[in-house]
Amino acid sequence: MSSASERTFAQHAGPLLRVEDLRVHIPTSRGVVEAVDGVSFSINKGEIVGIVGESGCGKSMLALSIVRLVPSPGRIIAGHVAMAGRDLLSLSEREMRRVRGNDVGMIFQDPSASLNPVMRVGDQVSETVEAHHAVTATQAKQRSLDMLRAVRIPGPELRYRDYPHQYSGGMRQRAMIAVGSVNHPRLLIADEPTTALDVTVQAQIMDLLLAMNRATGTAIMLITHNIALVSHFCSRVLVMYAGRIVESGPTLEVFETPKHPYTDALLKAVPRIEEKSEGGLLPIEGRPPDLARKPRGCAFHPRCPQRKDICLVEEPPPFKIGPGRKARCWLAQETSPFEEDARLSS
Repeated sequence: MSSASERTFAQHAGPLLRVEDLRVHIPTSRGVVEAVDGVSFSINKGEIVGIVGESGCGKSMLALSIVRLVPSPGRIIAGHVAMAGRDLLSLSEREMRRVRGNDVGMIFQDPSASLNPVMRVGDQVSETVEAHHAVTATQAKQRSLDMLRAVRIPGPELRYRDYPHQYSGGMRQRAMIAVGSVNHPRLLIADEPTTALDVTVQAQIMDLLLAMNRATGTAIMLITHNIALVSHFCSRVLVMYAGRIVESGPTLEVFETPKHPYTDALLKAVPRIEEKSEGGLLPIEGRPPDLARKPRGCAFHPRCPQRKDICLVEEPPPFKIGPGRKARCWLAQETSPFEEDARLSS
């Protein structure tokens, strides 16, 4: 990255990442899928923010849109994405390639599909180093070995030359963390990093991410359906439904006193060791809407046990319900202490 760009990052005093009114559309035979529909949020330096929601709510598409990897024929039709004040959507593809893997790292949910099956794991880590830094092959290899050691790959000198299929599932995910983190990015986007891993390995992977966050100050955007992970590791949470953020705020506050019925339903569907329920878990009735044919009004109203007449005809704006807390629900308007500015545009 150029020295001018580095000065921009160094001098910026605002949020590390700011997303404003981001919209991603995908044309299909059923109509236009509004995969990301007016999403706004920010992430501060060194912060760990969780994004939760059911499959198909737009979490992964949001992540891909931030790094401009929306698969064709999808495209970003509106909005702004700024990294330390730098507008990523205005960059050329060449400039954007410098951002990916360097300023923004990615950990995808399926390492088997993300790692090159015919390329040695160590070489894939080294390739990421060489793509962004003027180093010799020897220097790149040493940095890669250090990273493999940091993510607790046993015997990194030997495993450096192994192919992905020679790694276990947990080791492949560690290798993905090494690829995404070797350049010490300012922001790491982790998309379902513990999917299909057993509980012990999940804990190891999250401990690695937390250790990296504390050691390097890398901010982490954790995308997951695992409420427990978010409650343990994230300072803030964004709840997504039908391509929109329907509730956001400090994690403990949101999980202890949810203001959106969808957030409440998600929490009631999660098993808790400390609580015993005679009725067992409460599944969320119905299915998420077709994003090409969203219902009129609030997208959650067909599944909502608390819906009101207005929910069927008018989409709620995000209401400010406390410091750092918002909820896109007409019920939240009734509990909002901010009468004059309850309706917010972001």
